Amino acid sequence: MMIVGVIGAGTMGSGIAEAAAQAGKVVLVDIDQGRAEEGWQAIEKRLNRQVERERIDVARKDEILGRITATGDLTDLKVANIVIEAALEDLEVKKELFASLGKICSAECILGTNTSALSITAIAAHVPGSERVVGIHFFNPATIMKLVEIVRTPFTSQECLEKVKSFIESLGKTPILAEESPGFVVNRLLIPMINEAVLLLAEGVASAEDIDTAMRLGANHPMGPLALADLVGLDICLAIMETLHKELGEDKYRPAPFLRKMVRAGRLGRKTKIGFFDYS
Repeated sequence: MMIVGVIGAGTMGSGIAEAAAQAGKVVLVDIDQGRAEEGWQAIEKRLNRQVERERIDVARKDEILGRITATGDLTDLKVANIVIEAALEDLEVKKELFASLGKICSAECILGTNTSALSITAIAAHVPGSERVVGIHFFNPATIMKLVEIVRTPFTSQECLEKVKSFIESLGKTPILAEESPGFVVNRLLIPMINEAVLLLAEGVASAEDIDTAMRLGANHPMGPLALADLVGLDICLAIMETLHKELGEDKYRPAPFLRKMVRAGRLGRKTKIGFFDYS
């Protein structure tokens, strides 16, 4: 059975771990054992809700949980066939982490990053055998969203891409292939739309409720852009806009000042119980 390593036991990491457990054993790693176990418990809580809603039975829940091991020791990934990093969205942190993975993991292990917008090429440059480094970008919630972006660097081998594609399909998800570019495909389109919605709100063109209603009913979006920003996390939206602005150098990617204010105020969306909408 395939062994999948997942680094980062937060919302994205635990979601990826839960999804990956459909196809193999999972080693869920965070900076310490306590945080890793919190991620495991979050998975258990989600699975319990599925049992209550009769979407899965207790036996299936126990099977999935039994495949996931929580650990605070990065060296436990030495047995992994594929590792997916979902840690802090900081390029220097990721460079250091992947340099360590290059020493810990086998030469055949695929090293993937779930970064939303950072340069995967810059990460791969720090790894021996950079042809095995690839972007594997899941969307939140990872257990539900069907799309995964596979992002190729100039180093990534065709063999690596084919293996990742097969892995993603084994999870019941649909992969698309993208060349590395800031924001890849989805966030290059989506986050500027969210940013424009924030500008509309700040300019007083319409209320948050009406902006979201307009896009749900006028463009047939399942969720309005401001509610979606709250789901993604306003800090994440800001970080992606800053990356797009820096890398592409065009003013149309300049983050909305009000988005910066919201982040500075700690109003990050659902994870802080308040963003453009109140979730308390």
